[in-house]
Amino acid sequence: MKILKDILYKVTINAVAGSTSVSVNKIEFDSRKVETNDVFVAVRGTLTDGHKYIDKAITDGATSVVCEVLPETLQDGITYVEVANSNQALAFMAANYFEHPSENLKLVGVTGTNGKTTVTSLLYQLFKKAGYKVGLLSTVKIMVDNTEYKATHTTPDSLTINKYLKLMNEEGVEFCFMEASSHGIHQSRTEGLKFTGGIFTNLSHDHLDYHESFAEYRDVKKSFFDHLPKNAFALSNMDDKNGLIMLQNTKAKKYTYALKNYSDYRAQILENEFSGLLLKVNDSELWTKLIGSFNAYNILAIYGAAELLGLEKDEILRLISELDNVSGRFQYFISDEKITAIVDYAHTPDALKNVLETVNSIRTKNEELITVVGCGGDRDKTKRPKMAHIASALSTKVIFTSDNPRTEVPEAIIEDMEKGVEPQNFKKTLSITDRKQAIKTACQMAEAKDIILIAGKGHETYQEIKGERFDFDDYKIVQEFLKQLQK
Repeated sequence: MKILKDILYKVTINAVAGSTSVSVNKIEFDSRKVETNDVFVAVRGTLTDGHKYIDKAITDGATSVVCEVLPETLQDGITYVEVANSNQALAFMAANYFEHPSENLKLVGVTGTNGKTTVTSLLYQLFKKAGYKVGLLSTVKIMVDNTEYKATHTTPDSLTINKYLKLMNEEGVEFCFMEASSHGIHQSRTEGLKFTGGIFTNLSHDHLDYHESFAEYRDVKKSFFDHLPKNAFALSNMDDKNGLIMLQNTKAKKYTYALKNYSDYRAQILENEFSGLLLKVNDSELWTKLIGSFNAYNILAIYGAAELLGLEKDEILRLISELDNVSGRFQYFISDEKITAIVDYAHTPDALKNVLETVNSIRTKNEELITVVGCGGDRDKTKRPKMAHIASALSTKVIFTSDNPRTEVPEAIIEDMEKGVEPQNFKKTLSITDRKQAIKTACQMAEAKDIILIAGKGHETYQEIKGERFDFDDYKIVQEFLKQLQK
């Protein structure tokens, strides 16, 4: 049991009704999980408002409530705490409840539109190979050293973050790498955490269904660096036009990386093939299994972060050469028929452009590049025509299909995409609503040495349609269809 006033430390409180000296079993912001003696935090979400469930939480056993607006009728024996921001309050309360676990390890946050999962996952791999106990909080999975847990959000809620950080403390984890999404930062999920460092990858069109403008999206990312302590490091991509903006107001020690501009960590691509990249990083040559210029940036970020965290340069170079591709990030295989199939999470215009340009820089142009791509439902509609424009301009053939349509009609999403196709590229395109059929068609169209890119879902092993999730794995499905063609 904890005492309420102790777990309210650092929370901005407007008013209190009742005693804060009461005991608290645990913190909950989901009224369905409330039990006896819990404190219920009423959070305003994108789909519902926790304030509607205060009475239910009390009925189910909550003895204290934290909220932004006090109910009109206050129940006897219940402590009510009015706060300025419930999300921020939840973050500080979670850190206090779990005894500030982020202070007992080196926590590095990675933010940006693309590359967050790759950078965090590769840093996890690298430090594991270096012999450390390591944690990971990513889109793909949560790792507490060698134990894997399922991830549900890019940046988990504050309670989940602190719960797993506490578990990492108990397991003796020394380093943890986590993705910091714009949603997570905006909703204060990273508040109350002590970061040893922050990494900025890049910024491009995404999440404008959530953020009111690109400027707001950028400023939310920037706020992560604004809150870094002065003994932390801030490592930013100087080739991105927003790279310097991220560092403007940070108190952290500033470091940069780039392929094109002067920076602390600089690389030159010497070779770029399907087998990997040969890079010159500062004054040393480095071979990596990862492919493409976008991965050259990821490698630079990893190299810089590893050195800033205390690893020796020669050891970092050796370990990077041993790193494997991250699931669903330019994950590829070559079939017996010599057809190359690539599965990538590219679900933003910039990410899709990067992947297609990488493939085009490697291929001989004598083979077809067949792209299968869709856009998610109930998300930013403005990127749909942009995605289709890029796919049709940079591929020899394109199949528009479903991604995760969610509650939208798949055909309507595809129609939005088709608006971005220029007249000269119409003949390249084909629309097949069923994603499995679209992948099958791409396999049937492909001949020896052709390349199939399946973009958008990457590591995801499901499709979300009308509120239900169905098993669906792009990588497994394309493997099965290409095997069938060999028979």
